[in-house]
Amino acid sequence: MRDNGGVAKDVAPGESTTEEPTEEPAGEPTSERAGRAAGRPTAPPARRRPPWSWWNMTLSLAALCVGAFALVLLNPGDQPEGSTPTVTYDLEAATAARAAPYALVVPEGLPDDWRATSVRYQPMGEFGATWRLGFLDPDDEYAAVAQADGDADGFIEEMTRGAEDTGSQQAVAGRDWARYEGDKYDALVLREAGVTTVVHGTAPFERLAHFAAALEVRTPES
Repeated sequence: MRDNGGVAKDVAPGESTTEEPTEEPAGEPTSERAGRAAGRPTAPPARRRPPWSWWNMTLSLAALCVGAFALVLLNPGDQPEGSTPTVTYDLEAATAARAAPYALVVPEGLPDDWRATSVRYQPMGEFGATWRLGFLDPDDEYAAVAQADGDADGFIEEMTRGAEDTGSQQAVAGRDWARYEGDKYDALVLREAGVTTVVHGTAPFERLAHFAAALEVRTPES
């Protein structure tokens, strides 16, 4: 056996002196094998982010707009604008009259060109039991009645949007209503034991007085 300057290795007869190459793991990147062989830590593979596109964003915005529109439709504002739908209120008024701790009023005998546009009763609102019924007059001006048995001053402030008492009164159906004037709404206010009634809106005082004169107590049976 010849010495080639390396370590001598005995070879049995019939054996090959050629070493078989070590089999490497399939599918492993060369850079990772090299890094592991050198003792360097290898970085974990980057996670692929979920696909996103302008189409997804458009669908999301559309869903938000539909939800916002539904909330507005189900909760009409104080002053209807544009093509506001007409609502019925007989059933709601009868139900509220049964629950309210005061004599609940609604307008009776208004001409057909007065349209009810919003109705709401809250048994435990910010100002106690609160009844609200809104209309559009023949000129599409807003007029509404609101009643509550809570804090009268706070209730008047909220319903009239900050209108101020003028110190004058207006006789309506044999009772004196206080006149309030404001930047958004004018109002006629009647304070009684256990309930405050506010007739307010963008309609002129003449129309507000006509609306107030039509108010009658609603009983659960009527």
